[in-house]
Amino acid sequence: MSTAFNFDHRIEFFPSNAEEILRGVPAGAGVFALRGEREGDEPYLTRAADLRRRLRRLLAPPEAVDELGRPVLSKRLNLREKVRWIEWTRTGSEFESALVLYCAARATYGAEEARRRLRLYPPYFLRVTMTHEHPRVYSTNRLSKRALAETFGPFPSRAAAERYCDAVLDLFKLRRCYEDLQPYPEHPGCVYGEMKKCMEPCKVACSSEEYAAEAQRVFRFFATSGESMLAEIAEQREKASEAMDFEEAAALHKQWERVKAASLLVDELVRPVAELRAVVLQEAAPREGEKLEEAAVFLLERGRIVGLEPLSTLGVRAVREQTAVGSSLFAQPLMLAAVPLDEPTYPSETTASTKTSTLSPEDRARGVLQRLAERADSAGEAEINERCDTLSLFRRWYYRPEKQRAGEVFLPNADGAWPIRRILNGAARIMLGPPGELQAVDREAAKNLKTKVIHAGREGVERVVPVLPKRSRSRKSVTPGDIA
Repeated sequence: MSTAFNFDHRIEFFPSNAEEILRGVPAGAGVFALRGEREGDEPYLTRAADLRRRLRRLLAPPEAVDELGRPVLSKRLNLREKVRWIEWTRTGSEFESALVLYCAARATYGAEEARRRLRLYPPYFLRVTMTHEHPRVYSTNRLSKRALAETFGPFPSRAAAERYCDAVLDLFKLRRCYEDLQPYPEHPGCVYGEMKKCMEPCKVACSSEEYAAEAQRVFRFFATSGESMLAEIAEQREKASEAMDFEEAAALHKQWERVKAASLLVDELVRPVAELRAVVLQEAAPREGEKLEEAAVFLLERGRIVGLEPLSTLGVRAVREQTAVGSSLFAQPLMLAAVPLDEPTYPSETTASTKTSTLSPEDRARGVLQRLAERADSAGEAEINERCDTLSLFRRWYYRPEKQRAGEVFLPNADGAWPIRRILNGAARIMLGPPGELQAVDREAAKNLKTKVIHAGREGVERVVPVLPKRSRSRKSVTPGDIA
């Protein structure tokens, strides 16, 4: 995201030819700006689900006029006589509209005013102060450049961050106080020390090395979403089982369940802010006269969202459910999209001797991600305020209910590589669109059909299905004369 932003289209507006001019505006989602004759005037900037309909509402003739032909005051906003230029950018998804609107507002009004107008509030994080002499964990919505590696997030809310923090600290003995400790043996301590939930560094009850080791264990827990502690307890449990110490194994298993319950309180998105990367797939904006077989790819990297890059889905096998109820294993082979034997040709980027080369879908996906990564590297590391804005936009989209969140998101694997096949399958699902609605059933006609019960006695699985009439097995004999 950069302060330099230009809309894709710009036309001059005249009230006398309003209807003809607005016919050239697409009837689809996008972001637009209405500007006056003077360059210094503040534009009217917003997004719309239907650009043409929204502009007609704003630039239509007044609903009523008086005897002298002057417009009568109305509650509906009308900018017909104040607009000289119309600028717009077509978008294919709500995620893209929000991103384009933020870039346009930042370039038009400045960062602070854009943040205020779009109500971008910094998300909440958990910070582990490893650089402090006595580290602790606390929730915050402020980022600092030197603490990005020890800050984990973003969380959907402050309550979610604190709930996860409390559940993790219950597994360790790290301090929870906020004071700047000056340890001495006569320190009064706190209630967590009385309950043996703190190592009490304030009373010099532990050495600096012991407390640093406990803080390092907490940091590894946050960095691995609990996997480090789960693996440690599982190893101890296996050793106890092999030694026939079943009581110890049962106690370790209960501890493992507590750790697992704490790890389930956090989303897979939560990780060190400096290492936060994601690929977002959205529906691409349609183009006139072309059949769209591609998805829009965005990349969250280095504190910015860069994109979009089109990703072609040609040659990708994708299964589409015919109804919203589900699909049958027997019907899936019939729903596979046909794959052409000849792959499309693209300009070669690796071999200079040949002008064209055949690229597989995996190679195309890797090329798209490589171009996005290069754009992110060329833009450099984002400033803290811009990083907060980026994470706020991303968190607002990501933490929606799954049914309301359009598009798909993919995080890197444990080794840092992208799941290419999953990304291709997600792009194919976006291109195919949501499954169709189940057709209405003629219950009167269904009464005359024979039925049978499958999976009898299995709760939640038992079904009554109609039995289709069998086909006749009689076949007409073919003679050599018929073939001739």
